[in-house]
Amino acid sequence: MKKSLKTLNYTAGVLMATALLFSCNKEESSPIAESETFEVAELKVSDESELISEEIMSIAEDVYMADEAQATAKFSYHSDFLPDCVTITTVVTSTTKERTIDFGEGCELPNGNVLSGIIFLSYSKDMEMATKTLSLSLENFTFNGVAIEGAASILRMRANENGNPQSDANASFSATWPNGDTASFTGERTREWIEGYGSGFWGDNVYLISGKGTFTGPMGNVFIKETVTPLRRELACRFIVSGVLNISRNDATASLDFGDGSCDAKGLLTYPDGTTKEIFLRRFLNN
Repeated sequence: MKKSLKTLNYTAGVLMATALLFSCNKEESSPIAESETFEVAELKVSDESELISEEIMSIAEDVYMADEAQATAKFSYHSDFLPDCVTITTVVTSTTKERTIDFGEGCELPNGNVLSGIIFLSYSKDMEMATKTLSLSLENFTFNGVAIEGAASILRMRANENGNPQSDANASFSATWPNGDTASFTGERTREWIEGYGSGFWGDNVYLISGKGTFTGPMGNVFIKETVTPLRRELACRFIVSGVLNISRNDATASLDFGDGSCDAKGLLTYPDGTTKEIFLRRFLNN
């Protein structure tokens, strides 16, 4: 999983499953195959949900970082990720900066994703702070035609123990697909920016993402997702290129391995009984 062209929390998504089916007869319940407990179809919906949440938060952090760089004059930074169809306005109060990131009726990003509506971003106007909380909310927002509601709180650290920018987010988003399917994701994620910081070119940005969250799929099935090995996200690729994620439902846990760093839609799903299956995660491939 390595370089094809391109790209919130933290997060589009990464991955889940459906359906422990119980017999209506409580005395005669039939055994359920692991493949039915963790179905690929709902894993794909979960992965798209992760992509959406992560891209929303990435946009907010990119806008903030450009402001921070300009205000502190640490280095010259101008992001080339948001195209001219995005309008950013700023209102400064006595203590905060309120940013409105408006995608209008539809704006295509360099990675091919089409967004509409508004991301609201608020943070302290003291740009010298080493850590800062960014508050994010949405209005009439869509991502590739999927209607998104929700909010996030992002604690951004200018430099962690490795000297890299890091953000710790608490986010809650819900999604409604054009066909009426719904899903939601609530969780915590940490994202470390390990390559490309300050270059101004989105295509060389690389992040390591870890965290834990709860995904509720279109059928109402609830799954817990937790990172085992940090997920490597390269913005030049549409997919997570490596890392391992555990996916749990009830007492069963499967794992999804995103591979060796190649940029592709493949992942290796290991069921609770140890059997494995190569799966494909679409990430809006038809857009």
